[in-house]
Amino acid sequence: MTKHAVGAMFKDLSAYSMSPGRGFLPIDDPVLLSGDADFDRTVGAAALGLHKLLHSAHMRDLIRVLPESPIDDLVAKLQPPQLAAVMRAYSYLTHAYVWGDEEPARVLPANIARPFYKLADHLGRPPVLSYDSYALSNWRRFDPGKPIQLGNIVLHQNFLGGQDEEWFILIHVEIEAKAAAALAHIPELLVAVERQVGGQVHANLLVMEASLASMRQSLARMTERCDPYIYYQRVRPYIHGWKNNPALPDGLIYEGVDDTPRQFRGETGAQSTIIPVMDALFGIAHEEDELRTYLMEMRDYMPSGHRAFLKDVETHSQLRAFVREHGNTSLRALYNACVEHISEFRTLHLEFAASYIHAQAESGDNPVHIGTGGTPFMTYLKKHRDESRRHLIADKM
Repeated sequence: MTKHAVGAMFKDLSAYSMSPGRGFLPIDDPVLLSGDADFDRTVGAAALGLHKLLHSAHMRDLIRVLPESPIDDLVAKLQPPQLAAVMRAYSYLTHAYVWGDEEPARVLPANIARPFYKLADHLGRPPVLSYDSYALSNWRRFDPGKPIQLGNIVLHQNFLGGQDEEWFILIHVEIEAKAAAALAHIPELLVAVERQVGGQVHANLLVMEASLASMRQSLARMTERCDPYIYYQRVRPYIHGWKNNPALPDGLIYEGVDDTPRQFRGETGAQSTIIPVMDALFGIAHEEDELRTYLMEMRDYMPSGHRAFLKDVETHSQLRAFVREHGNTSLRALYNACVEHISEFRTLHLEFAASYIHAQAESGDNPVHIGTGGTPFMTYLKKHRDESRRHLIADKM
């Protein structure tokens, strides 16, 4: 790269589907429906009525008779927020269809499978419920003039509904909002590192340190309105995928696409881009093993712009090397404080995973030994935390 090229690369965050005030949350507030009358009256209405539909003994029959939407036409005329609403509707309908009865469905009917598969391909993500549809693009503000924070946000879409499901997802939305300040300062921080201006590096890290601390404070509120038992029994069962899942060992057939079962991971916080970007920025490396393979796979489930931002930060961040070589005691301490916050965030996540999943009694197709992403999560979360702590920089003697 030419001198000072980093600043030019990150100059326009909107190129990554990001914004300085919102980070990875949508630039515009997510919309409830697509704005297409035919879709909203049929598929959209069915998705928004899932909390009722899932109590029906004929849930699958009702989904099977929904009209097949002309996705090519919708893609041509709808803007990104409206397409996100369509993607969210198909994601929720699919998971309700698969997991909403006593036995999981092994075939997704063509009227849902074909448009869902085509839309997912257009958006560059797998045809499965992912973090973007579950959290990033699934909220509205009570008062649009007030911040995106707990108390002023509610979900557009639920499965069964209720306080515990709302709170679990809204905690993630607030964490994303709290991360925005840290993400917005990454371009300026990387320019300061490139130009070796220690004072500017320090100033940007101060903002990032406060943002990271705030993220952990939001996560710590999980227990206020999300009960571990209710989460495990009513929230978690619907977000599993069909890869490395013993309930669907061969995967799911998308009828009308082809007859080969497809395997996709379920929704998981590992599909959020925040922590991977922080790992990339601070030079926190993970060993080459099954964990790293899984983390790399999770990038396929992120929105394409976020994935590109992560890749660019990973490629161009020299922050750790700069702090090691040129940082004074104060800068090293600030760098370490940020790494500690990342480690503490992972520790708290590990504690919640233990109480909300591992300590629960396994039931039906809801195993306690693998996460919704299809991995042995306790082992991986501990490894994440330990690898973070190993990247603290000792002060020079």
